[in-house]
Order: sequence, then C-alpha cells, then structure tokens
Amino acid sequence: MNGTGRPPGTRKSTVDLMSIGKFARQSRLSQKALRIYDELGLLPPARVDPDSGYRFYETDQLEQARLVATLRQIGLPLAEIKVIIGLEPQVAARQIAGYWSDLERDHAARRDLAGYLVDLLKGKRSVMYEVATRRIPARSVLCLKRNVDQQGAWAFGKEFVGILKDRPLPRIEGVAGEAFCIYHGEVSEDSDGPVEWCRPVPDDQAKELAAKFPELSLRTEPWHEEALVHLGPGTQISPPQWQFVSEALHSWGVEQDRQPSELGVRVTFLTTPPLTPDSVPDCNFAVPLR
Repeated sequence: MNGTGRPPGTRKSTVDLMSIGKFARQSRLSQKALRIYDELGLLPPARVDPDSGYRFYETDQLEQARLVATLRQIGLPLAEIKVIIGLEPQVAARQIAGYWSDLERDHAARRDLAGYLVDLLKGKRSVMYEVATRRIPARSVLCLKRNVDQQGAWAFGKEFVGILKDRPLPRIEGVAGEAFCIYHGEVSEDSDGPVEWCRPVPDDQAKELAAKFPELSLRTEPWHEEALVHLGPGTQISPPQWQFVSEALHSWGVEQDRQPSELGVRVTFLTTPPLTPDSVPDCNFAVPLR
C-alpha cells in the first residue's frame, strides 16, 4: 500500500513529477501536512532537490495521500496510520474496522457516563450495574508492576501474558486462582498508574516458582472482601467505562456504608475450562473493601 509503483532503483526526472504545490492541490492536503507526513515517513516525496530541498511527487502517490487524509478524518493517530499503510489491503481493512469498533464502544461508554451525570445533577439515581460481593483469601502472587499510561497499558498486559505463556504455572482452582490486574492509580493519557499484573500461585510452591521467574516479584496478597461488577467476556475497559463502573461501585458503597480499602482497583480475568486458543475470559471489575 505504500509503494510509488516505480521499480526499485529507477528515478523519474523533475519534468515527470508534480511540485509539492500541485500535489497539495490535487490531494487536497496542505503543504504543511505533506511536510509532516514526509518527516514521519507516511508519504515521502518521490524526489527531493538536493540543492533547494524542494519536494516532488508522482501521480501514483495521490491515492496514498487520499488514504492518509481519509484515515485522519476518522480520527486515526498518525502513528497508527503509518502501520496501516504498510499492510496488505485486507489486513489494513481489519485494522480500520477494529479501530472503529473500539471508537464506538468508547463513545457508548461516554454517552452512558454523561447520562448518569445528568441524572445525578437532577437528583435522580439510576441503576448502572449490579454490584455483588465476594471474599478473597490471602494468597501468594507473582507480580509485575510498572508505571504505564493509557497507550502503554495494553502492551504491558501482553508482556505479562507472554511471560506466563512461555513458562506455564500451576493453577489454583476458583476465582482466587485467576490472574488479575491492579490499578494503583488512574491510567489515562495524563496519568500513568502504576499498574500491577498478578498471578496467584500455590503457597507451598511460591518460593520455588519465584526463582524461575526472576523478572517477577513474589508477595502475599492479604485476605479481603471485594465489591465487584461483572463486565462479561472479552471486555476492554476504556477510560469512560472505567469511570462509569467506578461511580456504580462508589454509589453502592455509600448506600451500603462500605468504604474501599487502599489495595487498589483490580480487574480479574475468569477463564472457564476447557481452555482453547479461542477462549475469551470473563472480566470482573472489583474494589477491595475495608
């Protein structure tokens, strides 16, 4: 998707190329945008005059220029566009569809949060999520903790999953044995957590297992009770949904006179055997209680 259509090693003369001004008019992109896209490697010119530094483009590049402009119109960041234009068309189409699906989910969460705030300011109480409680026993956990912002959180989770995939750990039955992620602080574009990924391990094997995972730390998670909301399988919590669920748990806590502890908000991923490569875990959003 990102080629110029010219065989490698060949060069067109300036006469056969368009000036940056003409290319800007035909592509409906400003010269400023074209310079930015060149600097980022999104749309490099076919030729740059070595003396003047003036940029020249080929007609074949107009299609890619329009693609970049269209992707920007739907809100794709330049870094993601750079990845997409290097993909095969079918793969690129799936990437764009996935991006838009995530965007719609995020928009729906913002809409729900806005509706909740409108009701709250009007003195109304609306039922957002059903809140349940559960008791979690004390347990040994192997952990990986790091400060990450919203953009780095997903990659951090994949890193943790990759570590465990290479060296499988013995499982503990039930909810207490499921992997979970603790958000010790807000994760957004402005705030970087920290975030801690945890995997419970049998107490009698904890030290032995910890020695096999030098990149992970071993600690004891204390006994506690949690208030939780079940979010269903495959849920990816966006910042608006995070706030919406947090408000639901906060409202529940006020009504029940239960205060959150300082153990950190956590997301638990529940897997149901038999496990397959296509298995999608359920997701619980929980707040430990005092």
